[in-house]
Amino acid sequence: MSSQEAMSDEQIAAMCVGEPRELNSTITLAEYDPEWPKLFEREADRIRGALGERVLVLEHVGSTSVPGLCAKPIIDILLEVPDSADEAAYVPALEAAGYRLVIREPDWEKHRCFKGPDTNVNLHVYSPGNGETPRYRFFRERLRTHPEELALYADTKRELAARVWKYVQHYADAKTAVIDEVIGRARAEQYDGHAEEYAEHAEKSVTNALYDRPAVLDLAGDVAAKRVLDAGCAAGHLSALLAARGADVLGVDSSAAMIAIARRKSGDAARFEVADLTRPLDLPAASIDVVTASLVLHYLEDWGPVLAEFRRVLVPGGVLVFSVHHPGEEWRWFGRENYFELELLEDEFPPGHHVRFYRRPLSWTFQAVRDAGFAVDRLAEPMPVPEAEAADPKWAANLRTKPRFLYFRAISPASPGPRPS
Repeated sequence: MSSQEAMSDEQIAAMCVGEPRELNSTITLAEYDPEWPKLFEREADRIRGALGERVLVLEHVGSTSVPGLCAKPIIDILLEVPDSADEAAYVPALEAAGYRLVIREPDWEKHRCFKGPDTNVNLHVYSPGNGETPRYRFFRERLRTHPEELALYADTKRELAARVWKYVQHYADAKTAVIDEVIGRARAEQYDGHAEEYAEHAEKSVTNALYDRPAVLDLAGDVAAKRVLDAGCAAGHLSALLAARGADVLGVDSSAAMIAIARRKSGDAARFEVADLTRPLDLPAASIDVVTASLVLHYLEDWGPVLAEFRRVLVPGGVLVFSVHHPGEEWRWFGRENYFELELLEDEFPPGHHVRFYRRPLSWTFQAVRDAGFAVDRLAEPMPVPEAEAADPKWAANLRTKPRFLYFRAISPASPGPRPS
């Protein structure tokens, strides 16, 4: 289970220490075995004995960590050490305990993987701050607490396991879509839990009220009498401003709690519906003049389907305006080594509430927009409005001197795109 893109045969060969082992068969799944947690504990004791204080995180992850879930009978273990790239600091100790290094991915989360001495395990090793640890935890806890998600994942695994795969990695990559779906629904619910707090923060925050929303409105231009889709509308603050400028606004968001707040705050000024942006929208083709997506796309790993859907619902010559986290700022703020990597990150927003989103290079964003058939009209790195200085001088200074968000205005092609399958 990882956030990286599907791997080619060449990439699989490059990450393996030694020759990759071909499967060329179906996948064998076993029904859940209550012995699996005990096997993890035995391995955990052995790893702690080998590494001592170098163990920062040690957890049972993957399918064998979820009661009731079928799985390959392999114990997945998550280990964090101070620096997984510094192999001299921990690999000899693990090898002395019988573990064998089988995978080395220096350019993807500094990931290393070991096989065990006498139990079939995958020991995944990362450094602190990696994007996979929160992903493992988020998915594990979602399956443990939502039987319907567990059933969906189990059915998907069984269907995929019946196919013939050259490498086991290909089977793992094929599960990414359903994993992302489950995580997407969990992410929507995480906002439900603090929707009121988020709405209040977004309404008053200098970053949102005096920086992001003015920039989106500026790029959207004159929206009077235009049909506007506000995608990922949250509590409807931007929707209300668009409506006040004369637009016929439909705001959609995957969080039911956010939509309830938007309806309460906006009254009849705009319409609001619960909708999952990863799925086709219940809108006719060429029925929207302007799509706005304020600070929402970085929550999605794959932009292809949502951009294709925006293209479908937009009229020819229609406008897409969106803002995302600035790639340079995220790379600097989180101290990542590889700017060009697509990776899942975790932060707190508002403080005390964990959110997860994807960091990607600027070139990736440009390419995704172009691949969807849009023409980029403007790229903006705006300044806060003058009122920001009086509201919060410190934040206003930050926004004037450091990149925060990045803004795109793109034009729909001459003809609407096909509906995503």
